[in-house]
Amino acid sequence: MQKGSIRQLYVDELRDLYNAETQLVKALPKMAKASSNAELRQGFEEHLRQTSEHVSRLEQIFEALDEKPTGKKCLGMDGLVKEAAETMRENYEDAAMDAAIIGAAQRVEHYEIAGYGTVRTLAQLLGETGHVTLLEQTLEEEKQTDQKLTNLSENINRQATAAENTNEDEQAEQSKANGGKGASTQAA
Repeated sequence: MQKGSIRQLYVDELRDLYNAETQLVKALPKMAKASSNAELRQGFEEHLRQTSEHVSRLEQIFEALDEKPTGKKCLGMDGLVKEAAETMRENYEDAAMDAAIIGAAQRVEHYEIAGYGTVRTLAQLLGETGHVTLLEQTLEEEKQTDQKLTNLSENINRQATAAENTNEDEQAEQSKANGGKGASTQAA
């Protein structure tokens, strides 16, 4: 293969995506475990199954190209996974943590959508119609996952806000009950 060619770029981009997907296979179970919302946890588990299929599709493409899928680390996904792990170490309440995890997951999905859009276009330019079909299937699944996360976030963000407002109301009532003094000064 000619160095610096579109075909080489295509293979390099595929390797990048392959590594990104394998990193995600390791990260998704952690995101599911950190989720308190059952529907969100189930969504991560479903996306883990899809991600394993994405890896298999990429392996099919590499086999057709007579190339190895390894050899490139996806630094973008590495950063996104580290950022998600950092988020999960924060001390947020359940619904707020779920909202934070959704934000991290959507950044991952947008990264993947950009990557799959790029390789699909390169496959089209190279006349790799079989690859285009596989890549479009994955691209559509990534877009659907992003939409599911958006839909979940609307409900979870409302829950997080309601919980926060309830806590503030309870603190205000406690303060009134203590004669306007904060709960921490009552024990003094």
